[in-house]
Amino acid sequence: MINTIGMLEFNSISQGIKVADVMKKAADVEIILAQPNCPGKYTVLIAGDISAVKSSMQAGKEQSGPFLVDDMIISRIHHSLISAINGTTQIEKVNAVGVLEYFSMPSAIIGGDAAAKASDVNLIQVRLGTGLGGKGYVTFTGDVSAVKNSLDAAVAASSKNGMLYNKVFISSPSEEVFKTLL
Repeated sequence: MINTIGMLEFNSISQGIKVADVMKKAADVEIILAQPNCPGKYTVLIAGDISAVKSSMQAGKEQSGPFLVDDMIISRIHHSLISAINGTTQIEKVNAVGVLEYFSMPSAIIGGDAAAKASDVNLIQVRLGTGLGGKGYVTFTGDVSAVKNSLDAAVAASSKNGMLYNKVFISSPSEEVFKTLL
């Protein structure tokens, strides 16, 4: 089970590829994803034990130069976070919905993890970069009070870097709109 993750986001694809290699060689980490995103960004998401992730991230940041856009490390991630990033969650019940939109992908992951940990909500998806102009967004569902609480927690957790673009609460989405989120 994945416990700790780290991500670097670059505004240079070539530098991102180079740094992904440096990060993998620096410590015993698993590369969850290393890929280009819109518009010409590159992200590297790694997982491992906390010391390995910290070492790998430090090595990566040292090689990033002026191309680093954002970064994050989260230990003790919520068990549903990786499924939400991979788009493999299974949600069936229409309920209240929270949506968080970010200018950076690491911030979206921080927000998604905080939302899932704050209340009894189900992450629907943590969508990262591709086809989104480099943004990331998080969708989750639960009862009204849980979704509101999770929105507040996610905003607080991700407010340090100013990358939150917007947040939306929908108390009773139509079934058709809800299905578009799945």
